[in-house]
Amino acid sequence: METGPDNGETSEASGAGDTSGAGEASGAGDAGGARTDDRSAGGGRGGDGGGAGVTDAPAGRLQALFEGHRLTPTQRRIAHSMVRRAADVPFLSSVELAELAGVSQPSVTRFAVALGFDGYPALRKHLREVAPAEPAPDTGSYNEYQQAVEAEIENLRHLASVLADPRPVERAGRLLAASRPLPVLGLRAAASQAYGFAYFAAKVHPDVRLLHEGGTMVHDRIDAAVRAGASTLLCFALPRHPREVVDTLAYAKEAGLTVVTVADSAFAPVAKVSDLLLPAAVGTGLAFDTACAPMLLGRVLLEAMCDGLPDAQARLEEFDARAAARGLFVE
Repeated sequence: METGPDNGETSEASGAGDTSGAGEASGAGDAGGARTDDRSAGGGRGGDGGGAGVTDAPAGRLQALFEGHRLTPTQRRIAHSMVRRAADVPFLSSVELAELAGVSQPSVTRFAVALGFDGYPALRKHLREVAPAEPAPDTGSYNEYQQAVEAEIENLRHLASVLADPRPVERAGRLLAASRPLPVLGLRAAASQAYGFAYFAAKVHPDVRLLHEGGTMVHDRIDAAVRAGASTLLCFALPRHPREVVDTLAYAKEAGLTVVTVADSAFAPVAKVSDLLLPAAVGTGLAFDTACAPMLLGRVLLEAMCDGLPDAQARLEEFDARAAARGLFVE
C-alpha cells in the first residue's frame, strides 16, 4: 500500500508477533464516537461513545465489534485499517487485509481469534452479515487532485455521522468553557489547528493559552496554567504523532488537567493519555496529509464552548464594535 511521506510507519515483518506493531498509519479514519479514558486503547465501554447515528454505518458497526477487547498495537493497526475501508473489508482475504494494514497474515489470524472468532474466515463471514458493503462513488475518471478532494468529502460525511450523537462534543464544550485559563496544545502538523482554534476562542473565552512550541518550556507553561486555575487542556494531535505530544499529555494528566483531544483516530497513540478523544480522519491522497475534518471539528468545538459561555455573544459584539471603530476590516 502506497502512502504519502507523512505516514512514516514501518511494516511488520512477516510472521512477527502481535506486540511488535508500530503506531498508527497516517490518516486512517475512525468510525467511533468519542473515546473516554475508561476505555482501553483498543476499545471498551465509554460513557460518551457514538450514538445510533454512528453505529448504523458499516464503519460504526465495525467499531462496535472492537469494543471491549484489549488489543495489541498491531491489532489496533489492523482495526484502524478495517474501519477506514469498512465497505471493502468483508470481501478482503486475510492476505489482502494484512497488506492493507502493513502487517503479516498470521497477525490477521491472531486478530480474529482475539475478537472471539475461530479464525479469519469466521470473522469475515460475520462482517458480511453486520457490515454489508455500501455503493461507493465512481472515482475512476478523477485525477489525483479530485480523488484527494473526494476522500476529504468522505471524511466530512463520516464526521457528520459521528456528530449524530452530540453528547461527546457538548461535554467537551462544557469542559473547555469551565477551564480558566484554557491551554490549547498542538505541535508540528497539528500546530496550525491549535492556532486556529485559539485565535477564535480568544474572542469569547477570557483566557486562552496557545502551546504550539515544544521543548522543556511546555511543561513550565502547563504548570503555570494549573497554578492559574486551569482544569482542562485541549490538544490537537495529527499524524505523524510526535512522542513529545504523548509525553506532554501524560504530564498534563499528572498535573490534574482533564485532557480533551482531537485526533485522526480513536486508535491514535494519544488515546491512552486522553480523557475524552474526538476522532476526525485526515486525508492521505496527497504528498502531505490534509486535515479538513479535524479543522471543522475544531470549529464545532468552538460552537459547543460558546454554548457554555453565557457572555460569549456579548464579547463578540464588543469585538465587532471595536473592530468597526478601528477600521480593522475592509468591507
